[in-house]
Amino acid sequence: MRINDDFSGKVAIVTGGGQGMGRAVAQHFVEAGARVVVNDKNADAANKVADALGDGALAVPGDVTVKADVDRVVTTAADTFGGIDILVNNAGILFSTTLEDMEEDEWDLVIDVNMKGTYLFSRAVLPFMKQAGWGRIVNFASTAGKAVSTLGGPHYTAAKAGILGLTRATAKEFAPYGITANAVCPGLVNTEMVQQNVTQERLDAYLQSFPISRICEPWEVAELVAFLASDRAAYITGASLDINGGDLMIS
Repeated sequence: MRINDDFSGKVAIVTGGGQGMGRAVAQHFVEAGARVVVNDKNADAANKVADALGDGALAVPGDVTVKADVDRVVTTAADTFGGIDILVNNAGILFSTTLEDMEEDEWDLVIDVNMKGTYLFSRAVLPFMKQAGWGRIVNFASTAGKAVSTLGGPHYTAAKAGILGLTRATAKEFAPYGITANAVCPGLVNTEMVQQNVTQERLDAYLQSFPISRICEPWEVAELVAFLASDRAAYITGASLDINGGDLMIS
């Protein structure tokens, strides 16, 4: 049974909202009464999600690695809806390239999308949250940030570990302003990114080794994000919450 969250009057930005977990998070917030800015580099995907969610959603495409784009997304959200209460840094990219085979430009891309985008958006929304005296930042790390990525290469593991450190530092710095910062650490989730990077045979083998032997659904991650964005989590900050079917218990 899903908890009936109430985010009436809240404004949220969801990066990478055009598909997968970001789309599920945006849908959850809209259904709970929030107004949501759906950000994605893919304008068609962002518009499609926002159109499906109705009047409570606004698509603002932009590249999370470009400061001018990030500032435009944040300014548009604040100007349109009157403020920014919640930021969900979901945008991410994954490649399975080994360290030995990896070129510098691929390293830079994965680090920039996953970690620099989180930094840029967090920095841009903080003045609005400080002014309001209330804010929630939820960053997407991964089980990769605590161990090693199941599907991604070392650049993905490094980026997700960095997000955990950035989350703790943000939480410590901005707690006096009523702002919390936490991370979610999903395992294998039934998203387009996972489907594009693993065969069904390999996926089945992974799932059979997990204590909960099925793949996580995006809506389950969205519910964890919503909890961290709510007043029920007001005393939780700097934390990283696992949602992985127990796969980190498997050695």
